[in-house]
Amino acid sequence: MPMRFSIVIPVLDEAARLDHALRDLVAGIDRFSDCEIIVCDGGSRDDSRRIARNHPVQLIESPPGRALQMNAGAERALGEWLLFLHADTRLPTGWMEAIEGCGADWGRFDVRLSGSHPMLRVVETTMNARSRLSGIATGDQALFFRRRFFRELGGYPAIPLMEDIAISKTAKTRGAPACLRQRVVTSSRRWEKQGRLRTILLMWRLRLAYWLGADPERLHRTYYGRTPRLPAATVCPPARSRPGEDAAGRGNR
Repeated sequence: MPMRFSIVIPVLDEAARLDHALRDLVAGIDRFSDCEIIVCDGGSRDDSRRIARNHPVQLIESPPGRALQMNAGAERALGEWLLFLHADTRLPTGWMEAIEGCGADWGRFDVRLSGSHPMLRVVETTMNARSRLSGIATGDQALFFRRRFFRELGGYPAIPLMEDIAISKTAKTRGAPACLRQRVVTSSRRWEKQGRLRTILLMWRLRLAYWLGADPERLHRTYYGRTPRLPAATVCPPARSRPGEDAAGRGNR
């Protein structure tokens, strides 16, 4: 029986939360014959790689940049489904069954922010409603794709920011996403650290600028305050058949 899921986690200096994240994730997987976890490190300067090696995961390395790291993980993946998970996001109970029963080639979960401030409830409700109406998802919502469909899309565009928006725009031209009601829980650290209202306004401004054609590298500098270290790689390589499969990932008869 082919493997059902590959979870790809891009990591860069996530030592403070990676151990807890992987413990929770591993504890929720009954059989590792059904699921593999691929941690792709983009050149961490902390203990992220050492921590990952203490867990039953594949640790690989790639040039920095979340899109490049996720594409590198997808290239190694064997699962029928690819699930892209941020290191500060937790999956809901029953996520495997929810994805397999979604009836679409791609999709995302609703999101809940981890903090308790009432404004965060407004933020998450707005995020989920906007995504459901627009068909555009963010990485905080744990995007998932059938592996063959992801490869047909060419993977994530190799841009330093808004790669989730970009792939959603392309994917929805080929089919509507599954907008699952089950909620992932993602850290509200950026809202808490930078100020809730300030972060909301910044995200709205960046998203509007992207839709108006702004350079993703400039948006990255605005968001992170530094120039991205992103090499001139492009996208996920096209699908390559493995023994017993055709190029679309189906078993040969």
